[in-house]
Order: sequence, then C-alpha cells, then structure tokens
Amino acid sequence: MILEPQLLRDERGAFARTFCKDELARAGIEFDIVQCNLSINARRGTLRGMHFQRDPKAEAKIVSCTRGKVWDVIVDLRKGSPTYCRWHGVELSDSNRRALYVPKGFAHGFVTLQDASEMSYLMSEFFSADHSAGVRWNDPVLAIDWPIAPTCLSPKDQSYPDFHP
Repeated sequence: MILEPQLLRDERGAFARTFCKDELARAGIEFDIVQCNLSINARRGTLRGMHFQRDPKAEAKIVSCTRGKVWDVIVDLRKGSPTYCRWHGVELSDSNRRALYVPKGFAHGFVTLQDASEMSYLMSEFFSADHSAGVRWNDPVLAIDWPIAPTCLSPKDQSYPDFHP
C-alpha cells in the first residue's frame, strides 16, 4: 500500500499528517509503532536489502524517503499468498512524499537514486538479530528490475543465499 499524505498549504508552507493509526485501521491495517529507524546514505547507487525478520519477530514497516530519492522494493515471501515471490517497486522521494507500507512476511530493500538520500522507518517490531534474515538483491528467482546497478553494498547484503521457493 502506498501512502500519500495530503498537504495543507498556506503562506507559511505546508503541513501533512504522516501517520494515522485510525486511517490505517480503516484500510484494514493494524500497525503499532515500537521503533523508528533512520538510514543515511551518502552515495547514489547504495543498495540496502533485501531484509526481513522471521517469525515470531516478523515486522511490518512504513518507509519513506525524507531526503533525496530511492527506488524502494518489496517482495512477498508468504507461502500460499497469491503474490508469493512477486516484487513491487516504487520511487520514494522528498518531493513526492510517498510512504510505503511493508506487511509482515515481505522482504524490503532500496537503491538510492541520488547522493545524500535518507530513509525513515516506522517499525511494528523490535530488531532481533536472531530473527534477522534476507534474500539476495539480485536473486534470479525474484528477478527484481533495479533501475540502476548498485555501486555500494554491505558484505552481508552481498552474501545472502539464493532464494528457494
């Protein structure tokens, strides 16, 4: 689900609600924030992902780009889901102000399209190193169509195993 805040503009600038539990509940999404994270990325071409947490610490996220521009991707890893193994990408930027809801059971990652891009994460679960996992960003089964080739990846993100559906 892509969340697009409604900007209320006047001579001072603009104001927008970036999170509303009631609005999400009306859309059938129960989301409690337990942690907020910030990802600061110096260079264009930085790729982070594809991350998720295994049960019982599976996490939902609401992610937005507060500075710069990124291509944000989610992959459905829920066995039995009609969209299992399918990915969806969306551009998030400080100018379009979109946010993306990432349900539990989805892997998440992004590549920066501009230098000095920052991502904000609202998390439904605390980080758990014991449940932290990932799938490789360029796994042939998932076949994610990244708009640019990454130039900066962590050793951990490069070493995730092949995905076996």
